[in-house]
Amino acid sequence: MATEILLPKMGFSMNEGVLSEWLVADGGTVTAGEPLYSLESDKSTNEVEAPASGTLRIMAQVNETYPVGTVLGIIE
Repeated sequence: MATEILLPKMGFSMNEGVLSEWLVADGGTVTAGEPLYSLESDKSTNEVEAPASGTLRIMAQVNETYPVGTVLGIIE
């Protein structure tokens, strides 16, 4: 079963964020809890961990701004 990778709300006032870097390539294997991508908000940059283990399928592009809750990719 696929797990959606959603852009998280990192702070109370956060409405959107910039996907600054994927730390795993499309088609790469990820393990739950390992750093998956970097996310910039208006206040900080954070690494976001993989929510599940499996194969990463990237759906969002780097250096683009996305609203909270956007599906950035899936882990199959």
